[in-house]
Amino acid sequence: MPVDEQRYKQILSELGEANTLVAVSKIKPAEDIRELYDLGQRDFGENYVQELVEKQPQLPSDIRWHFIGHLQTNKVKYIAGFVHLIQGVDSYKLLKEIDKQAARNNRVIDCLLQVHIAQEETKFGFDDAELESLANQLAAAPLEHIIIRGLMGMASFTEDKEKVAAEYLSLKKRYDSLSRLPLVNFKFSILSMGMSSDYPIALREGSNMVRIGSMIFGKRVYPVKTG
Repeated sequence: MPVDEQRYKQILSELGEANTLVAVSKIKPAEDIRELYDLGQRDFGENYVQELVEKQPQLPSDIRWHFIGHLQTNKVKYIAGFVHLIQGVDSYKLLKEIDKQAARNNRVIDCLLQVHIAQEETKFGFDDAELESLANQLAAAPLEHIIIRGLMGMASFTEDKEKVAAEYLSLKKRYDSLSRLPLVNFKFSILSMGMSSDYPIALREGSNMVRIGSMIFGKRVYPVKTG
């Protein structure tokens, strides 16, 4: 299915220059990504390490790859050499591994802390107590090869727009609070919240980065698992 150029340009006009669109390209082939790249898009989001590692060398080197899925510590090494932003950091253990692999690649890797704001237990992320603990750990021992650029969160999957707005507002308040902490590793500038179904709400509540896939690329057809 070709990229929906009209919808893509509409989304860009809604976002304006102050907000960043991450085009979620998981399960989509490299040629679809190239089509959107040719329209000027540079920020792309992937959820699966193996898929990202396969696509990255097939596409232009100036693409800014965002890893937006749940990242296992043993997979960090595969993307540490080129990833632009890791959005789903949900533990201090993962942050330490990113720092370790960034050092091995002579890089400093930008990260976002994923905060749990939804009611669904299936979503990952820090809670308030864990965020406080992380801040204390970084205050005591800063990491040399990571910069935390802000927060990321996913709202509950619901038709209740007021509930979604409240969850995003809670994340904005956490962002504002944490951004004031005088930590070496904290250089906040990104609040990533909002997807195809709810990005207008997220923008109203303070998001400056949205992750949109199906509205641009069309519905995903996941491969059938066998065996």
